[in-house]
Amino acid sequence: MAEKISRFEDLIAWQKARAFCANIHRLTASGRLEKNYGFRDQVQRAAVSMMSNLAEGFDRASRKEFNKFIVIAKGSCAEVRSLLYVALDAGFVSEEDFHAAMRDALELARVLAGLRSAVSRQIPPAKVK
Repeated sequence: MAEKISRFEDLIAWQKARAFCANIHRLTASGRLEKNYGFRDQVQRAAVSMMSNLAEGFDRASRKEFNKFIVIAKGSCAEVRSLLYVALDAGFVSEEDFHAAMRDALELARVLAGLRSAVSRQIPPAKVK
């Protein structure tokens, strides 16, 4: 039987989002991204948004709201992926760093999709009037 998760810190998705966020901050702390403040801040904010929305949604009063915040986190993950393409095309990151970050982002997107699916199955359907 699965253990009951009582804190957002126990969520695998949040743990992966935290690690991904740390990696994005490391990636953007050097090279051409270090001084490109606008772009750097945008990709960092999107990465932080993933873990923050999972935390906020988990501590909301309902599964329905949690599901909404998971969707927002997944959208932020897509934003980071899109920004990674910009970083690659602009020569801000190496192909090796791009592929490593993209691999991690796609894994995180799969985990978020699984969490969303699990939470959605536990939301009772709306009553038809």
